[in-house]
Amino acid sequence: MSVFREGLYQGRHVFVTGGSSGINLRIAEAFGEMGAKVTINGRKVDKLDAAVAGLKQKGLTALGVAADVRDYAAVEKAIEQAVAAHGEIDVLVCGAAGNFPAPALGMSSNGFKAVVDIDLVGTFNATRAAFEKLRKPGASIIAISAPQAAVPYPMQAHVCAAKAGVDMLVKTLALEWGPSGVRVMSIWPGPIEGTEGMQRLAGDEASKKAIERKLALQRFGTKDEVAQLALFLASDAARYCTGGVYTVDGGMSLIGGSLMSF
Repeated sequence: MSVFREGLYQGRHVFVTGGSSGINLRIAEAFGEMGAKVTINGRKVDKLDAAVAGLKQKGLTALGVAADVRDYAAVEKAIEQAVAAHGEIDVLVCGAAGNFPAPALGMSSNGFKAVVDIDLVGTFNATRAAFEKLRKPGASIIAISAPQAAVPYPMQAHVCAAKAGVDMLVKTLALEWGPSGVRVMSIWPGPIEGTEGMQRLAGDEASKKAIERKLALQRFGTKDEVAQLALFLASDAARYCTGGVYTVDGGMSLIGGSLMSF
């Protein structure tokens, strides 16, 4: 349930990478519920088609464009398809990400590189390819980052490195693209219910309860709570916000790496 007025994003175009599942799909859905035309991007066509069908069943205007965010040419083509269908992009959400728990000594170079390529290079590819297609001034870019960008966590060397890069990219783009009227921001979701990431990191009830006891708010968050923050940051209510990192993590980032020691 949204706290924002109905039709807030009427006629606007929102493009979401990694949008076929999890937090990113809920973000796309939330913008659609506020009137936006939504384009979601993913690698797997069958998963993408199912997500688009679900959005359309809810009466939302949705399009799926398949592309691997690690492939700049493919991302550029996907954005061109989206713009041909829905017009210039008002909001770009960079949510494509990879994760798996592993100690640095138990991780291959390829495994480390895969996460950096999806999270960091993928975010650059999407922002760079989309820039000329953004509705300027007034467009906004939101990267889905993580507390690991600033807080070291065991078993997460690859994610920590990738997300730290994402946040510095966001800050740099905010400086470079601000004069053109484009705002660029990061969101740090914490432990969120019903996501593949938390299933991998805390897949059993005992692990979940151990994390919840350490959190300031004593519970996991919801995908909708992340989506509501995205709706705010892309809105005119946040028109003087750029370059910032915004947490929706129940206090996860206040605790440090001990959160994942259970």
